[in-house]
Amino acid sequence: MAKKNRGIDPAAKPSGTGCQECLAAGTWWFHLRRCAECGHIGCCDSSPHQHATKHFLASGHPIIRSFEPGETWFWNFESSAQVRGEALAPPESHPEGQPVPGPAGRVPEDWQSLLNE
Repeated sequence: MAKKNRGIDPAAKPSGTGCQECLAAGTWWFHLRRCAECGHIGCCDSSPHQHATKHFLASGHPIIRSFEPGETWFWNFESSAQVRGEALAPPESHPEGQPVPGPAGRVPEDWQSLLNE
């Protein structure tokens, strides 16, 4: 029998306040996504490096939640659809004062031309 909430662990805390791979590489992101299973924070598919999707492909963790302030939606990579989620361990988003795109000091002036569509 399958787990009721496959891909969601409400106790998993976010891995930080920014995309872990972008921070390590010294690059930037547009919007952030949180893995609902392990808490990994990665950048969205509009971001140049698409680390949230790469995390799904490497880990098999199928569900993400927006990590943007005021956004509470969940997405299932396997079904390519929004899904219902549940409350996750805080915080629910990156700090409201954190710039979008981010992080501060790493975003190029022509960032809009560098987004994926």
